[in-house]
Amino acid sequence: MGLLLSVRSGRGCTVLEVRGELDMATSPRLHEALQRLIDAGDRQVVVDLAGVGFMDSSGLGALVVMFKALREAGGRLVLAAVRPPVRSVLAVTSVDRAIRVHDDVAEAEAALPTTDDPTGR
Repeated sequence: MGLLLSVRSGRGCTVLEVRGELDMATSPRLHEALQRLIDAGDRQVVVDLAGVGFMDSSGLGALVVMFKALREAGGRLVLAAVRPPVRSVLAVTSVDRAIRVHDDVAEAEAALPTTDDPTGR
């Protein structure tokens, strides 16, 4: 199965919707899409994983690398709507301790700092 990516404006953030499987063949596309967002100046990114039923270590690696890149750029990357198989990969690797995981996009948007308060307080 291929990977479908779509970007839309969210509430104070950019939402990257991901559909398909995140594996060695498709994770470079996720990495590139997130890098384009950073290069365009996006600093609050929600990755909507509702359409992802499988993720291997390369998909996990792409998320971690881009999480760090966004953090270094003064931004934030969070995950939303993570299905059980993907959530278990995040939990087993303890990545869910570094990258925040929200039940849905609305919850993720609400948890991000507003432009008035970049600290999120």
